[in-house]
Amino acid sequence: MNALATRSTEDKEFPLSLADFRYLSSVVYDQTGIVLKDHKINMVYSRLARRLRELGLTSFNDYCRLLESERGTEETGFLINAITTNLTKFFRENHHFEHLADVALKEAAAAASRTGLRRLRIWSAGCSSGEEPYSIAMTLLSRFPRLREWNAKILATDLDTAMVARGRAGRYADRDLENVPASLRKRYFSGSTSAGETAASDDLRALITFKQLNLLSSWPMTGPFDAIFCRNVMIYFDEATKTGLIDRFATMLKPGGWLYIGHSETLLDTGGKFQLMGRTIYRRRDA
Repeated sequence: MNALATRSTEDKEFPLSLADFRYLSSVVYDQTGIVLKDHKINMVYSRLARRLRELGLTSFNDYCRLLESERGTEETGFLINAITTNLTKFFRENHHFEHLADVALKEAAAAASRTGLRRLRIWSAGCSSGEEPYSIAMTLLSRFPRLREWNAKILATDLDTAMVARGRAGRYADRDLENVPASLRKRYFSGSTSAGETAASDDLRALITFKQLNLLSSWPMTGPFDAIFCRNVMIYFDEATKTGLIDRFATMLKPGGWLYIGHSETLLDTGGKFQLMGRTIYRRRDA
């Protein structure tokens, strides 16, 4: 495997040794918890080759030395942005949004009728370019009666600063909106720029706060959240990192709060903190 991985980069523009690949992998793991095994060497090469050209470097060994230099802290941000996967779309895994509308939001309304507290907080953890939090916002605006009478906010965070900026801008190409029902597209997106993009409405944008956040670092917010979406993020973590993250999510959720994860993810050991309630839908236990 190691010999194959090494040979796979021999005839390319920038030499990438297995040792340099593993150094880069260790930096990525330390910063993000993402595990890059040896068979990912070509993926790493393809995502970083353009950056080496921009910097005028001739090898990945030079790039590793750059990361170890005084400029390393700044460059690490570019490295993480390049490696992070940002595949997303509006209403991806739509059963989560249906559950949010039909179960979670109705429960929140029922609780508010008892307590008089009309506060709603939802966190999109790993929001990528914003399609997920905007889908949440459309669900709230279209399916939650009297939302304007509530103190409702959506927090959208991602490690990748470029993706956070795209989400905050709220501009999408027509092809990006293919999964948005026509009635919602007409209601919540309008206009067209010279680049052929459509802008999210002020109503959507007002609900969402975009912030850069490393899930493995300290979290400045205090919660509690009614629901957390963390989908197709933990598949890149080892078990220890995933377990620690799940524990932290539990402390951020209200008792009975909801955690939505990706279609290829499972929570095998939650320490009794969560109960499986549906397909990739978990509920924080009251105790």
